[in-house]
Amino acid sequence: MTTLDGVRGPRGGARGGARPARGARLGSRQAGGAGAARAAAAERREPAALSYFLVGGSALLLLAIGVVMILSASTIESIRDNDGNPYAEFFGQLKFVLVGLPLGLAASRVPVEWYRRLAWPTFVGTIGLQLLIFTPLARGQGGNVNWIYVPGIGQTVQPSEFLKLGLALWLGLVLARKGRLLADWKHVVLPGGVGAGAAILLVLGGHDMGTVIILAALVAGAYFVAGLPLRWFGAAGVVGLGAVAFLVASSPSRMTRVLSFLGLTEADPSGAGFQTMHGLWGLGTGGVSGVGLGASREKWSYLPEAHNDFIFAILGEELGLLGTLLVLLLFAVLAVGMFRVVRRHRDPFAQITTAAIATWILSQALVNIGVVIGVLPVIGVPLPLVSAGGSAMISTLIAIGVVLAFARSEPGAAKALASRRGVVRRSLAVVGVGRRG
Repeated sequence: MTTLDGVRGPRGGARGGARPARGARLGSRQAGGAGAARAAAAERREPAALSYFLVGGSALLLLAIGVVMILSASTIESIRDNDGNPYAEFFGQLKFVLVGLPLGLAASRVPVEWYRRLAWPTFVGTIGLQLLIFTPLARGQGGNVNWIYVPGIGQTVQPSEFLKLGLALWLGLVLARKGRLLADWKHVVLPGGVGAGAAILLVLGGHDMGTVIILAALVAGAYFVAGLPLRWFGAAGVVGLGAVAFLVASSPSRMTRVLSFLGLTEADPSGAGFQTMHGLWGLGTGGVSGVGLGASREKWSYLPEAHNDFIFAILGEELGLLGTLLVLLLFAVLAVGMFRVVRRHRDPFAQITTAAIATWILSQALVNIGVVIGVLPVIGVPLPLVSAGGSAMISTLIAIGVVLAFARSEPGAAKALASRRGVVRRSLAVVGVGRRG
C-alpha cells in the first residue's frame, strides 16, 4: 500500500510510477535517442553557475537601491518623530539589513539535504510563532494584528513573514514525494492542502489580507511545479475569488478601499484614496529622469508609508521612469535566475521550494507596484528587498540564500564556482607579486 504522503523512491519520487515535479518532467519528455543527446549538449553549453549570479547579483542591487531610497524617503518623518535626528529611521532599518545579509549568506552555504531535514521543524516553528498573535504578546496597527512583541530586546516581529519561508520549505518536501499521486484528491489535500490552509487561516486570524494573498500565490506556485492538474487551479481560483469577496464585504475598511479603487468614493485628506492619489502624483512629478535623489516633495508627510509600502512612488519621483524601469528589470532578472533553478535542478524538492519562494517574492513585488500605480486597491505589502521592514527584509534575504544554495547544487554549478574562485585567487596573487616587484 502507498501512504498518503507517498513512499520515497531512490530519487525522491514516489514508487509505483510516481511522476516527478513539473520541472523534472521537462527533461524526461526528451529522454531517449537524439533528443536526449541534444538536450545534454545544450545544457553543457549553458553557463553552469549563471543562476547563482543572476539571483545573487539582482538581489544585491535591489537591496542597494532599497537602502538608498529608505534613507531618502525616511529623513523628513525621522526628523519629526526623533527629536530632529534625520537618520534614526534609516539606522533602524540598516540593522535589519546587517542581520539579514549574514543569515542569507549562511543559508546559501547549507547543503540541500539539510533543508530537507529542516523543513518540518521550520514549518512547525513558524506556525507556533504565528500562534503568538493570539496571546498578550500580540501587537496591532490599522486593524491588523500582525506583530508580536519580544520581551527583553524591545523589538516587534512579524511572524507571518517567516511563515512564508517555513511553508515554502515544507511544501517542497511533502509535494516532492507525491508525483503522480497528485491525481488523487486525497494526496492534494493531505498533508499539503491542510497545512497550507492552516497557515493561511492563522494569518487571516490577524486580519492581514495582503499576506494571505501572497501565501495563496506561494501555495499555487508550489503545486504548479509539483504537477497538480490544471483543473484544480480553476476550481481554486473560483473559491478564492468568492472568499476574497466575502472578506472584503465583511470589513468596512477593506470595502472603503475597494470602493475608492473603483472610483465610487471621493479621495480626500482622510479618505482611502488619499494614499493612491499622492503616490500617482509622485510618479507623475518624476517624469523620465526624476526630480533628483533626495528632492521628493511627497515624502514631506504628504504620502503615508513613504519609506515602506509606497517607496516605489518616491523612487519614481526622485529617479523618474528610468529608476522604476531599473527596478522592474532587476526583478525580471531575479525571476529568470529563480526559474532557471527550477528548470535545471535535478531534485524535485529544490524545484518546488524555489518555485514557492519565487512566486512569493515576485507576486509580492507585482502587488506592491500594482497598488502604487493604481491598478490594484491598497493592499499593505512591502516591496521585497526595497521597502523598509525588519521581518520582511530578514525573511526575504534568508529565502534568497536558500535559492542560492539550490543554485550552487545545479549540474556543474559547484565546479564552475570553484574554478572562478581559483581564477580570482590566482589574479590576486599576480597583482600582489607585481606590487612587490
